[in-house]
Amino acid sequence: MKLYKSDKVRFVFGLIFIVAIYSWYYLFFITEDQSWMELPKLTFHLIRFGTTVVVYFVGTFHLGKLEDSWMSKIWHIVHIGGLIIITSMGLFDWFILEISRTAKNFAHTIQELLISPVLYVAMGILNNVLHRAKTK
Repeated sequence: MKLYKSDKVRFVFGLIFIVAIYSWYYLFFITEDQSWMELPKLTFHLIRFGTTVVVYFVGTFHLGKLEDSWMSKIWHIVHIGGLIIITSMGLFDWFILEISRTAKNFAHTIQELLISPVLYVAMGILNNVLHRAKTK
């Protein structure tokens, strides 16, 4: 029994899940009143990392069945590479020396790229365009 009737439905459900995770993250942890700053630093870092990993797994599940397997490989390379960068920066910040504000902003930008639905939508659009080009 198939979970989804078509790849389009599978893609839309993945998009809905990623948008929900992204919205939840910004509504509860990146707010105007900055109440998230009351959280311990380790807790906030774990929430950020966990959110990124959850988006990675949602995208892996929903993009994993595409005809073009290289699309899934790009998803993995981008996410795993980004996670390695932000994790190594975080570990350096925690255990060796506090990193500069510019470096922290760079890590936040990478994390933003990884959790935003833009990358997922771009992968879906690219897959759709290439699939149409094959069928012509």
